[in-house]
Amino acid sequence: MTEIPLEHVHVAPDDVADPAPAVFVLHGRGADEEDLLPVAESLPDDLHVISLRAPDPLQGGYTWYELDLSGGGLHESQPHAADFRRSLELIEESVAAATDAYDLDPDRIGLLGFSQGAITSLSLLVEDPGSYDWVVGLHGYLPDSHVDLAPDGIEGKPVFVGAGTGDRVIPDSRVEAAADRLAEIGADVTYETYATGHGIGREELVDVVAFVEARLR
Repeated sequence: MTEIPLEHVHVAPDDVADPAPAVFVLHGRGADEEDLLPVAESLPDDLHVISLRAPDPLQGGYTWYELDLSGGGLHESQPHAADFRRSLELIEESVAAATDAYDLDPDRIGLLGFSQGAITSLSLLVEDPGSYDWVVGLHGYLPDSHVDLAPDGIEGKPVFVGAGTGDRVIPDSRVEAAADRLAEIGADVTYETYATGHGIGREELVDVVAFVEARLR
C-alpha cells in the first residue's frame, strides 16, 4: 500500500464499485481524526471517508498550525505561514497517496473541514480547484494568504459554507466574507448561518448532508 503521510482513519463503503468517491475530513484545532466521524457517518453510504490527523500535538489533540495573533485577538487570527504551508502540502500528499492506496475516483474527491480544517479546506480549493469535486467549510474563513487568489477552474465549483451567529472563535462575518469572495471568483456557493456557537448543530448537519447527497447524484 502507498504510504500516506498523515495519520488517519479510513471508513470504506460496505458495497461499492471501485474507483469510488471519497471525502477527506479535516478536524479543528485541538481535536483529532476521530472528532468529525459522527458527521462523516451521516454522509451517503457510498463515500469512502478518510479523516486526517493534523501533524502537531496540542493539548491532548492536534493542530494544523499555530496561530498568528499579531493582528489582534483570536477572532482576528491568521495561520502561522510556515506551519500552514507545511500542512497544506502534507494534506495534498495524503490525498494523492490515499487516492492510490484505496482506489478512489480522483474526479470525485470532496473536502469537509471544521474551523482550522475549514480554513485549510477552503485554501486548498483556491490553490488547486481542479483536484476537488466539492468542498464543505464550516466555521472557517479564507486567510489573508489566499483571499486574493482567483484560480482557473473555480467556476461553478460547489462549495458549502456554514457559520454560527453566536460563534466567538470565528465570527460569522469572517465566514460570510469567505463565502462572498468564493462567489465573486465564480464558485457555486451555498452560504448558511445557524443560531449556534463554534460547533456543528443538527440543522447545519442536515444541510451539509443534503449538499453532499446532491453532489453524488
